[in-house]
Amino acid sequence: MKPIKNYKELLDLSSTYEELLHNRLNKSEGIKKEILICGGTGCTSSKSLELLDEMKKLIAEYGLEEKCSAHITGCLGFCEKGPIVKIFPKDTFYTKVQPEDAREIIETDIIKDELVHRLLYKLPGTEEEIPSQDDIPFYKKQLRIALRNCGIINPEVIEEYIGYGGYLALGKCLEEYSREEVIDIIKDSGLRGRGGGGFPTGLKWEFTKNSQSDEKYVICNADEGDPGAFMDRSILEGDPHSVIEAMAIAGYVIGAKQGYVYIRAEYPLAIERLGKAIKQAKEIGILGDNILGTDFSFNLSMKFGAGAFVCGEETALINSIEGQRGEPNPKPPFPSTSGLYGKPTLINNVETYANIPVIISKGAKWFNSVGTEKSKGTKVFALAGKVNNIGLVEVPMGTTLREILYDIGGGIQKGREFKAVQTGGPSGGCITAEDLDTPIDYDSLVEKGSMMGSGGMIVMDEDNCMVDIAKFYLEFTLDESCGKCTPCRIGNKRLYEILCKISDGKATEEDLKNLEDLSNIIKDTSLCALGQSAPNPVLSTIKSFRKEYEEHVLNHKCPAKICTSLLEYKITDDCIGCTKCAKICPAQCITGAVREVHVIDNSKCIKCGACFNGCPVHAIVKE
Repeated sequence: MKPIKNYKELLDLSSTYEELLHNRLNKSEGIKKEILICGGTGCTSSKSLELLDEMKKLIAEYGLEEKCSAHITGCLGFCEKGPIVKIFPKDTFYTKVQPEDAREIIETDIIKDELVHRLLYKLPGTEEEIPSQDDIPFYKKQLRIALRNCGIINPEVIEEYIGYGGYLALGKCLEEYSREEVIDIIKDSGLRGRGGGGFPTGLKWEFTKNSQSDEKYVICNADEGDPGAFMDRSILEGDPHSVIEAMAIAGYVIGAKQGYVYIRAEYPLAIERLGKAIKQAKEIGILGDNILGTDFSFNLSMKFGAGAFVCGEETALINSIEGQRGEPNPKPPFPSTSGLYGKPTLINNVETYANIPVIISKGAKWFNSVGTEKSKGTKVFALAGKVNNIGLVEVPMGTTLREILYDIGGGIQKGREFKAVQTGGPSGGCITAEDLDTPIDYDSLVEKGSMMGSGGMIVMDEDNCMVDIAKFYLEFTLDESCGKCTPCRIGNKRLYEILCKISDGKATEEDLKNLEDLSNIIKDTSLCALGQSAPNPVLSTIKSFRKEYEEHVLNHKCPAKICTSLLEYKITDDCIGCTKCAKICPAQCITGAVREVHVIDNSKCIKCGACFNGCPVHAIVKE
């Protein structure tokens, strides 16, 4: 592809490629079929790339090159049903497709133009077949803005991005808008940062633009380290050019010539796709000198992180890029005035940038019409845990938690009772069944003692112990603490020790009081957001599940039967005397004759659970 010389050439190219891609969205009959295979991390780990190779091999074998083609696309979100295959123009949606299914799809769908019924999505309960993505309940309440191109374009082909209007927003900014006008559009849109506290994006851009310096920088925070979160990674894997375009627009607005994407090295697929996209953008003149024939120049590079969660904090991230220890600095000064190498620096996360091109293209009023009064647009969430439809969802701000978990998420696994959902990752808190109708936006979540964060949602049911959940998150933040400040380094260690005492049945009521008091002290005195928010899971679970904590402390019982030290195993009268439990018990604490009910000596039991897991008739229970 030749370099694009100016905005008019870009418009002409966009029109040309749009015609080629028109069929995917308009479902035209009698045209070449396209097989799109999910190429996100979840599906590739389930052999979707092997499936792609098999599809291409069969297309060649049957001589179907003129009739159909096959290629990857970005994450379709419905990870529970992956690998997913979509076939245009009919928008046929196949689930859990394996390489061995490729021949049947080619012979039945492509050659005979008939559906492969066994691979279609089936509605739970009725088993009704739903051939099209648009009719599947998982998608009906979603609105894909940040994820708009994922599942439609091939992320490794820049022509497809351009065909869907890619880089037109950049050209429009360079050709039609002043830097101040672009900032006004972003401010009027109401877009808030999607990576944490929700600071207004337009204001951050304005502060950085107004800072005087001979050099400025644009950074994309793609470090995303929350347990169970995969929003930013999926965007980079499925639509990397949207982030490149947004960063170039940001460079134009603030007066920067260099940008960096800070991404953790554990995301090889995202790195590979982003690297290809940067190379393609340079080859056609979207990155580099005199972009689209203007006097604006901008270059982009990747910087790799080693997986330190604290480097998601912007000053720690900057230190890491500079080759220093990834530790946060006191603020002020803020990066907008003194950031990378002491120069004004704009930092946003992947999802925030992904919204920028479509806001420029469709206008602030369009984006502002979606969401709530103070939280505009949509938010991408990673649904994980005890929910049926695990995956990636994007919904308008203000959608209730109940809608996300039940209408989109399909409810709780195995029909169990919903107990809580952790939002905001280790920095957030638990929301209970009482608050299922809470609209999901920045302010509502804060009122409930949680936060939006990057968008992780870990769903818990009746079998989850809230003391154990708090301990899990605190252990994570304890491991990820940089150790720079005493409240985080020492205080969180003490919190973890108290939680261990509680789960071991060795705590007192005074320990409960100390747990709350120390949590509040750490929140007030830690240096950065990691330390300040580390006690949130503790405080939110104590607030909502105090009786569960008290049951551990006062009665030495774990209601969810998770805390090992508080468990006792008992053999019921259902025992058939097969002796299997006695044979596998490492402590040799189970006795009984063949075909007689066995007995466990709990004074010797080490509570390993081997007997519980190994009993063929489930005659062993936890008490």
